[in-house]
Amino acid sequence: MEFKLKRFNELTVEELYKLLRVRNEVFVVEQDCVYQDCDNKDYEAYHLFCEDEGEIIGCLRILNRGVSYEEMSIGRVLVKEKYRHTGISREMMLKALKFIEEELMETEVRISAQVYIKKFYENAGFKVVSEEYLEDNIPHVQMLYKK
Repeated sequence: MEFKLKRFNELTVEELYKLLRVRNEVFVVEQDCVYQDCDNKDYEAYHLFCEDEGEIIGCLRILNRGVSYEEMSIGRVLVKEKYRHTGISREMMLKALKFIEEELMETEVRISAQVYIKKFYENAGFKVVSEEYLEDNIPHVQMLYKK
């Protein structure tokens, strides 16, 4: 397995296609949720992804302050079903937070988290800062990480 971190313009066409494909596989097909994944925020994002033998098995995107929230943001977090509960998501999240803190010199990260995985984010240091709300008909809460 190999982790890669790239800006949008550094992604190869093949990497971009694989990222969009796995996001659609998980967020649209698996979660049975029709929504517009290509929201133009990818242009502004750092894309962290994990490959195993050429297949993207996990990914997330890191957004600068002002793109989604006043704070930095992490979104589109996923791990393919057969790789879940292996520690990949935790490793990926810790790498993202370390990059934000050490390379971007930021100390706060806001996310919109699906309620069913709230505990995962709490274990990474996030705290719930909103009431539950529906986003694309899925219960979410906003969570904030402060170093």
